[in-house]
Amino acid sequence: MILLMPMIPTPIDAEATTSNGSRRPTVAAPASASPELTARPHRRIFTAQDKLRILADTDRAADTGGIAAILRREGLYSSALTDWRRQRAAGAFGALTPAKRGPKAAEANPLTTEVAALQKDNARLTLRLARAEAIIGIQKKVAELLGIPLAASDGEP
Repeated sequence: MILLMPMIPTPIDAEATTSNGSRRPTVAAPASASPELTARPHRRIFTAQDKLRILADTDRAADTGGIAAILRREGLYSSALTDWRRQRAAGAFGALTPAKRGPKAAEANPLTTEVAALQKDNARLTLRLARAEAIIGIQKKVAELLGIPLAASDGEP
């Protein structure tokens, strides 16, 4: 057996009721967005010039030990410098530009179009050969029926 107790309106509940006695929904006021925070964080993208500038700064500061100050100023980790130095040493300045993410498009083989044209030509010539052999076979049968002797060709029996 379940006993239900009647609800006695409290002062807070009394404020949440409308004039006809029904309850209105309580909605919390939206928190004001902080001006310091962005709606969604974005990954920083460094251009090739930025990377080369930072690497040049760290190369100049290597003698004085000021690399840590540059890292703090730019908001970087030393691993980023290591990667950028490796890319610079490989001579791949193109590697310093941001690469497009995702699957890479396969390069088209330059011989693909030529192969397709040759296959089409081969199919056309095969059909012509089949027709020519059928015509030659009919001509041989007609010559045999009419009693006309055929001259032997070079490679044919």
